[in-house]
Amino acid sequence: MQPDESVYEFEAELRTWDVRRDDHWTFVDLPTDLADEIADVAGGVTRGFGSVRVEVTLGGSTWRTSIFPGATTYALPVKKAVRRAEHVEAGDRAVVRLRLLDA
Repeated sequence: MQPDESVYEFEAELRTWDVRRDDHWTFVDLPTDLADEIADVAGGVTRGFGSVRVEVTLGGSTWRTSIFPGATTYALPVKKAVRRAEHVEAGDRAVVRLRLLDA
């Protein structure tokens, strides 16, 4: 069986959105080399604001969302229910598994 090329795993720090520092907007930034690869793979299947649909696993939680392009990388929103279930918050590092849904 061949590995799924649309699945990526990385470790990153959770951060709050600079414009609104409450617990409603927490993100993980994808490593830039990974973001470049995803941009190449998903180039023709982006949605509004250049977003790319993904399925994400963090710890025991899996959910669907989109990653959003920024100046140098994609940002992945991590919803409050997941942060609570996985006992993580801004400043913590987490291993993230991401699967592109439209690639």
